Order: sequence, then structure tokens, then C-alpha cells
Amino acid sequence: MHSFKDLTIQFGEHFSKEHFPKEPKKLYDAASHILNIGGKRIRPILSIMGNELFDDIHPDAFHVGTAVELFHNFTLVHDDIMDKAPLRRNQPTVHTLYGDTAAILAGDVMLIKVYEYLNKVQPHYKQKLITAFNKAAIEVCEGQQIDMDFEDMEPEQVKYDDYVKMIALKTSVLLAASLQMGAIIGGGSDYNQQHIYEFGKNIGIAFQIQDDYLDAFGDPEKFGKQQGGDILVNKKTFLLLKALELCNPAQHQKLKELLATSPDDKVNQVLELFHDCKVDAWAEKEKDRFQQLAFEHLESIAVLSSRKAPLVELANFLLNREH
Repeated sequence: MHSFKDLTIQFGEHFSKEHFPKEPKKLYDAASHILNIGGKRIRPILSIMGNELFDDIHPDAFHVGTAVELFHNFTLVHDDIMDKAPLRRNQPTVHTLYGDTAAILAGDVMLIKVYEYLNKVQPHYKQKLITAFNKAAIEVCEGQQIDMDFEDMEPEQVKYDDYVKMIALKTSVLLAASLQMGAIIGGGSDYNQQHIYEFGKNIGIAFQIQDDYLDAFGDPEKFGKQQGGDILVNKKTFLLLKALELCNPAQHQKLKELLATSPDDKVNQVLELFHDCKVDAWAEKEKDRFQQLAFEHLESIAVLSSRKAPLVELANFLLNREH
């Protein structure tokens, strides 16, 4: 069995080749830019780990991992256009460097390349892989649209369960499908595929809770971002939505006033309210709840526990990180 670190190195060497031709230069430079500025490569590694959970790693797992990574970066390019984001991974976004038109087309090309890689896999499970991928891809788009809809709503209008559903669609289902597609390649049964999918989905939700928590309460030097960046832009997060549920009337009114203004100490005031409402403690428990759900599904998979060890190690790393 391979560790996440080992597989990251292997996949990095596989993925570092050129994926696009040279011309038209602006189009393919734009597509290559997003791929060349790094990223954790979590999703493609999950595809390989899903394969190795059931059998030796097959070359098709790298084809699927490449497809998943291209799709993920396609969504980032288009998301950055929608969000008018100037930076991605501390580098200029594709549309900032090359313009909206080239960025849209670059994303489109990446999506088409996805299917070139999926079509390289063995015929006997190709259709099953494409079906699993298509389901996840549609749900990612649905999640993005729901997220955009939330931006036009007041925080009190966004229900917590609806937010969890949005996160599951926008973030978690691709993690889950990556594992499932690896399981398909490895010969996992439908029963095992369902459990590995649910493992990935719940880990994805817990991961987002941890991300929201770190933005608010993490050490900015370790997290690599300004503390309270989400608070400054009134981003709807797990913490904010739960605070609006848990706060008493006076705290609720104070929080609404802070959302409507931008005092110099806004972050500190909101963090104090979060603490008084015990949202920080709630977030830790909620993250643990989804992590426990994930591990219950992992436990149900009918393979030796030793084969599950790299997934347990990865989940613990992702959900106990400080950055």
C-alpha cells in the first residue's frame, strides 16, 4: 500500500507532461497556467487510492486521476470568472492574465480533454466510470449555482441543511466520485463502491467545516491567509449560519449590525460573538460528527483493515491540519 505522499509524487510525475498543443498560443497558455501553479492534487490521488484499496494500482487509475484533475481545474477557471477573483493559489487567475474569453475557452478545452482521458480506460468498465463522473460533474455545477443563489440572499434566509447540501454538491461529490471510480477500476463491488463514495462525501463536508474554522480561528501564519477573510466579506460559512441560530436576540442583533458595516475591528468583534455563542466548540463537534460518519462507511467496506490505513491516515491529516 502506498501513502498519500508517495502517490502525490507518482501522480505529479505523470501529470507534469504537456496536455495541450502549442497553438493557438493564448488559448493553451491560459489552459496550462492553472495547471502549472500547483494545488494539492487530492482528487486524483483519491482515485488511485480507491483503486489500491481493492487491487494493485492499474494504469487506468492515472488516466482517471488526470481526468478528475483537469475537471477540477476547469471548474476553478470558470468559478474565478464568476467570482471576479484576481488571485488563485497566490497567482493571477486565468481570466486576469488572459481575459474572460480565453479563460472560458480554456476551461472548455480542459473539459473536452477530460473525456479524452476517460476514453483511454479499459472498455469493460468505461461506461460505468463515465456514468459516475457525469453524475458528479453535473452535481458540481448544481452546487455552484446554489452557491451563487445564496450570494443574493440574506444570511438568515440560508438554512443550515441547505448549506450542507450545497457544500456536498460543490465540493464533496467530486472527492466521493474520485474514490468510487478508483474502486470501479480495482474491482470493488457495488456495495463497497457505495460505502467508499459515502466515506469521501462525508470527509469532504468535514473538510469544509475545518476550512471555515481555520479561516476564523486558525493561526494566519500557518493557514497562509488573512485571519477572518470570510468575515470581512460576509461570506456565508458554517460558522456564520450556525451563529445566527445559536445567538440570543441581543447577540443576533449585534451580529446583523456587524454584517451591515465594516468597523476596523470587525473580525475581532465577530470572533468574540462566535466564541460567546460557542460556535467554535460546535464546529469542532460537527466536524467530528461528519468524520465519524465517514469512518463508519470506511469500516463497512469488506477489505482488510490494513488496506484502509492510508485512507484513515489521509482523512486524519486533512481534518486535523492547521493550514
